[in-house]
Amino acid sequence: MAGFNDPPGGSGKNDSINFYDPLYVHPSDNATTTIVTVKLTGNENFRIWRSSMSRALKARNKLGFVDGTFKKDSVETNKESKWERANAVVCSWLLSSISDSIYASHAYSDNAQGIWDNLFETYNKADGDRFSAF
Repeated sequence: MAGFNDPPGGSGKNDSINFYDPLYVHPSDNATTTIVTVKLTGNENFRIWRSSMSRALKARNKLGFVDGTFKKDSVETNKESKWERANAVVCSWLLSSISDSIYASHAYSDNAQGIWDNLFETYNKADGDRFSAF
């Protein structure tokens, strides 16, 4: 019988939960969880959205999935499915934090870093009024 702290499907013998492991996904941090209150709507709120999202991902030890420091090829072969699961959760968090008009162009992306980089490239634009030459 699995113990209270055993991960789902674990034998309970040698399995232990490492809350600091980026592959660990807390049961309350599932794919339907919203981790930031602000939705990305475009250039006008990209920086505040990115700051909020970065902080939320860092708090959950998942920032490496979007900033490129924790790639799939850095995990052992037997942990690739755990990486894919955690990446899918991060993708869901990102997609749930963007407006419907932006969502459609990213809905089929399956890599959190790809979504993150694409959003940065598209929306990290200076506000023309604040930085005009006149």
